[in-house]
Amino acid sequence: MIDKKILLKAFRLMCTAKAMTDTYEANRQICKYVHATSRGHEVIQLATAFQLSPCDYISPYYRDESILLGLGFSPYTLMLQLLAKGEDIFTGGREYYSHPNYRGVDKPNIIHQSSATGMQAIPTTGIAQGLQYLEFINSPLYKKGKDGELPVVICSLGDACLTEGEVSEAFQFAVLKKLPIIYLVQDNGWGISVSADEARTMNASEFAQGFKGLQRISIDGSDFVQSYEVMKSVVEKVRENRQPFLVHAKVPLLAHHTSGVRKEFYRSADDLASHAAQDPLPKLKKQLLDLGIGENDLNEIESVAKTEVAQQFANAVAAAEPDPAKVEQHVFVPTPVTEEKGERSPSGNEKVLMVDAALFAIREIMEDNPEAVLYGQDVGRRLGGVFREAATLAEQFGDHRVFNTAIQEAYIIGSTVGMSATGVKPIVEVQFGDYIYPGINQLSTEVSKSCYLSCGKFPVQTVIRVPVGAYGGGGPYHSGCVESLLLSIKGIMIAYPANAADMKGLMKAAFLDPNPVIMLEHKGLYWSKVPGTEDAKSVEPSRDYVLPLGKANIILSADEEKIINGETCCIITYGMGVYWAKEAAKKFDKQVEIVDLRTLFPLDEDLIFSTVKKHGKCLVLTEEQENNSFAEALAGRISKECFRFLDAPVEVLGALNLPAVPMNILLEKAMLPNAEKVAVIINKLLDY
Repeated sequence: MIDKKILLKAFRLMCTAKAMTDTYEANRQICKYVHATSRGHEVIQLATAFQLSPCDYISPYYRDESILLGLGFSPYTLMLQLLAKGEDIFTGGREYYSHPNYRGVDKPNIIHQSSATGMQAIPTTGIAQGLQYLEFINSPLYKKGKDGELPVVICSLGDACLTEGEVSEAFQFAVLKKLPIIYLVQDNGWGISVSADEARTMNASEFAQGFKGLQRISIDGSDFVQSYEVMKSVVEKVRENRQPFLVHAKVPLLAHHTSGVRKEFYRSADDLASHAAQDPLPKLKKQLLDLGIGENDLNEIESVAKTEVAQQFANAVAAAEPDPAKVEQHVFVPTPVTEEKGERSPSGNEKVLMVDAALFAIREIMEDNPEAVLYGQDVGRRLGGVFREAATLAEQFGDHRVFNTAIQEAYIIGSTVGMSATGVKPIVEVQFGDYIYPGINQLSTEVSKSCYLSCGKFPVQTVIRVPVGAYGGGGPYHSGCVESLLLSIKGIMIAYPANAADMKGLMKAAFLDPNPVIMLEHKGLYWSKVPGTEDAKSVEPSRDYVLPLGKANIILSADEEKIINGETCCIITYGMGVYWAKEAAKKFDKQVEIVDLRTLFPLDEDLIFSTVKKHGKCLVLTEEQENNSFAEALAGRISKECFRFLDAPVEVLGALNLPAVPMNILLEKAMLPNAEKVAVIINKLLDY
C-alpha cells in the first residue's frame, strides 16, 4: 500500500497544477506566450517524478509541468518561464513554458528541451549512452545516488511523436546497446487536431514490440496508485538491469493543446466529455476519501493551493523583464585555446598526410582523455573509416571507445548532446558531407541551441568530422561541399583545414573547445593524390600543438613594391581553393597574396579586411556552387567594410550552379573551379 503521505503530496501538487491552469486561463492577456499545461497528465507525471534521485536525468516534454512540480520546482519558478521573465532560471526568458534545463545536486539533471516534437529522444538516449560508458570505465564522473543506486534516464514523450523517424533511431540504439533509459509515452489520443486513429495503426506499446529488447507495459495513467506502483517497479528494474523500458500511459487531455490551439476548435462535445470523465484529480480525491481522509482536509488543501498559486503568479507578473543588452550572451562558452602553442614544424619530424595528421591527433587526444570516444559509420575495428581516417584506433583503445554505428546520421549528431552533458567527450563522423542532411534537424534543433537556451549550462562539447569535396569521379552523392548550409546554423563552429599541420592543430583545438565544432575535411587533400596538392603534406606538429579557431593564415605574400604600385590582388579561400590559388599565382610574378581562412566560423575578419585594404582587389574563391554561397556573403561583407579601399569589384569564383557534381571526370572538371579559371579572374583584377 502506498504511504498516505505520498498520496497527499500527489493530491496537493495536482491541486496546484489545476490552480495554475485555471490561473493562466483566467489571465490570457497576461499569459501572452504560447503554453501547454499538464491537466489530465498529472498523475503519471507525478508518479514518475517521485521515483527520481539527483543522480538521475530526465527530459520532460512541453506538457510536463507536473513532472517539474514533482521534482520540487515551485510554481513561481515555472511561472517565470511562462511569462518569459529575466529571472527564469531555465532560459532567462528565451524559451517557452515547461522547457526546462537544470544542472544541480538537489534534483535530477535536465538537458535543454526543445519544442520540436520527439527530438529529445536522441539527445536523451545519448545521456544513457554516456552514463553506460562512464560506468564501464569506472569514471569519477559517474555519480550514484546517496544509497548507492545507479542512475537512470527518463525520456518523456507525447504519443504522437512516435511516428518520427528519429524516435525510432533512439529506440534502435537503446536496445542495441542495452541502455538504462525509460521512455515514458503519455498517450492522450491527440496530436493537435490529428487523432490517433488517423495517424497511427498501433499504440506505443505495440510499436515498441518491434524493437527486440525494449521491455514495455501499458497502464492507466490517470490512476495514481497504478501509475506510482508501475513507475516504481520500472525504475527499480532499470536501475538494476540496465536495459531500456517503455511505459505507455493512457491519459485524458483536459486542457487545450496549447493556449494558442483551443480544444473547442477541433474536438467534439462527446470527446471532451469522455476525457473529462477520466479526470485524475477527482479519482485521487475519492481514493483518499475511501482511505479515511476527511473531505474538509482535502478541501483545505485545494484552497491553500489556489491561494499559493495566486500569490506566486502575482509575484511572477511583477518580476523584471530580461535585459535586452544581454540577448547575445551564452551563444558559446569561452574556449581555453586562445593562442597558437607547441611546435608546428619540429626538427626531425617527417611530413605526414592530412588523413594521418587527423588520425595522430585523435590518437593523442584519446591517450590523454579517457572521456574521449569516437563513433560513426565504418570507423570501427574492421575498416577504420572508408578513408582509413580512424585506422588502428579501435585496436588501441577498444571497441567501447571506437565503434561503428548504424546508418543513423541523426543519432550520430544528436547523441552528442546527451553524451556531452554527462562529461563524455564525443568525436563523431558523418561519412560524407552529402549525407549530413538527415542529421541537420538534430544539429539545428538540439546541438546549436543548447548552450544559448540553457544560458550556458549545457554547451555541447563535440567534434563532428565531415569529409567533403570532389576528388575525381566521386559522383553526385560523394562530392558535395556543405559549408553554406552549416554556416546558416548559428551556435556551431566550423574548421576547414587545408594541410596536415593545420589539421592536427585545429583538431586538438576543436576537441578542447567546450562548444560544438565541425571539422570539414576535404577528401581530395587527405592523401595528396590530386595533382598540385603535395603541399597538403607537412611536418607533423608536436603533441602539444594547438591552433586556435578563427585564425586565418597568409600562405603566399605579394611583393611589397608591387603592392605599393597597385599591381597586386589577394585571394581569400580555403580547402581545395588554396591549391587552385597557389597554382594560378605561379603565372603572376609575386602579384598575388593568398589568405587561407582555416576556420569559417569564427572568421578572421581582421586579417581578411586588412589584406583586402592593402591590395584593393580581391577574389573570394570556393569549391561550393557560387550562387547564394558563403563566398558570396563574404564578398558582400568585404565590399561593405573595404568599400573606400577597393579599386575593383570583389570577385567570387565557385562551382557552376548545378544541383550535384557529375560522375564523369570531364563533367566534374567543367563544373569545378581550377587554376586556369582562377588565373582568368586574376588577370581581370590586375587590369583595373
